[in-house]
Amino acid sequence: MASSSPPKIFSLISIIFTIFTSMVSSLITTPNNNNNTTITIPLSPLLFTNNKHNNNNNPNNPSLDPYQSLKLHAYASIRRAHHLKHHKAKKTLSPSIIKTQVHPKSYGGYSIDLKFGTPPQTLPFILDTGSSLVWLPCSSHYLCSKCNVDDNTKISTFIPKKSSTSKLIGCKSPKCAWIFGANVKCQNCQGKQSNCSQVCPAYTIQYGLGSTAGFLLSENLNFPRKIVPDFLVGCSVLSAYQPAGIVGLGRGPESLPRQMNLKKFSYCLLSHRFDDSRETSNLVLHGSGAIGKTTGVSYTPYDKNPAGENTAFGTYYYIPIRKVIVGGKHVKIPTNLLEPDSAGNGGSIVDSGTTFTFMEKPIFDAVAREFENQVKLSRNRVVEKRSGLSPCFNVVANNKTTSFPSLTLQFRGGAKMTLPLSNYFSFVGAKSDVACFTIVSDDGFAETLSAARGPAVILGNYQQQNFYVEYDLENEKFGFRHQSCKSSG
Repeated sequence: MASSSPPKIFSLISIIFTIFTSMVSSLITTPNNNNNTTITIPLSPLLFTNNKHNNNNNPNNPSLDPYQSLKLHAYASIRRAHHLKHHKAKKTLSPSIIKTQVHPKSYGGYSIDLKFGTPPQTLPFILDTGSSLVWLPCSSHYLCSKCNVDDNTKISTFIPKKSSTSKLIGCKSPKCAWIFGANVKCQNCQGKQSNCSQVCPAYTIQYGLGSTAGFLLSENLNFPRKIVPDFLVGCSVLSAYQPAGIVGLGRGPESLPRQMNLKKFSYCLLSHRFDDSRETSNLVLHGSGAIGKTTGVSYTPYDKNPAGENTAFGTYYYIPIRKVIVGGKHVKIPTNLLEPDSAGNGGSIVDSGTTFTFMEKPIFDAVAREFENQVKLSRNRVVEKRSGLSPCFNVVANNKTTSFPSLTLQFRGGAKMTLPLSNYFSFVGAKSDVACFTIVSDDGFAETLSAARGPAVILGNYQQQNFYVEYDLENEKFGFRHQSCKSSG
């Protein structure tokens, strides 16, 4: 899902970086004492459209076409899959439990609010288990290309100059090596000079439909009754398609779980219909203390991360899907696609930053064919072409009472995730008389079709809706339990 950097935008990067460097050069660091606490964070979806232009009376506005919206989300999921599959990496104190609200968003993802700095500044962050760096739009000069906003100044940005705890990360800092590797080049520093004043090089990160660039800062991350000092955060001054920051929850040392020394974290994603609901659920971060099994949760051990040359695969959570079952029938899938090899080809990962689950074409074709065999309804090729989803079935003749086969993912050890029908088939179109499969492959979207490379299955957030999902980092297990994610009150 990697994409090239917009050349016109990134040609401005040296000018913006110069402005930014001068702005934060006088920042100082002050110490903070904190006590262990528990933190819960609510999750919410991010908004990538400008509501001011969302005029329901304007039939000529293509952004209102539901097929175009679905096609965008399908395309974005596939691009995200290509990024995760082909991505290449460049060479504290723990709370007990912390909760923060999670918000479902119209762009097909989920967001949380985090507070950085002294005094704290609150910004929204996309929830992403498929990456590790935590970064935020930074400085009053933040520039975002193709972000569907009229004015970049309307994007919430972090201002380092207003924080007494902001400081640039030095080139010789171990935290700089988290991003650039142990052999990071510090041009103006000789040998192992400890008092080198050169800052860590600027970073650039590619996502499926966007990119970002900036500098690394050390800052305070603030939770209720808990402050995490010297937290590594990216201060992005230039982005494409990224009007909000991203909180990386992956396995890298720069991720939020690793920096906070979490034992586990969990979330329950509200059902979203690509709107900005006011309902929220929680992201729960568990720090110190023994971690036991959660009641009613099915567990499976993580697959081992590939140890090949592409170290980017080390940030993913590999989940051992061993069988796909449609209507009680096991779909025949090549074993080499379901188990990752040493180079990182094959296997499955879980990614909250992907909307629709991605399956490598041989897997997708086998699953889709089995649905077509069992549903026995006519295909709607027009809707398939317009929405980017397939297969799509005409259901009006059956008054929408047609029963679709169940879909179950079976993991190593026997744990089974049986998805609710709404998580893998959705009605589309003005009359809602067509039901489409909401799992995607790259047939028709791939810029270049090639042999399988990287993860073969990427479990997206649409299929995780209304599941309690747990990442047990201490015991290296993935857990899930079907439940309503609506807050009880």
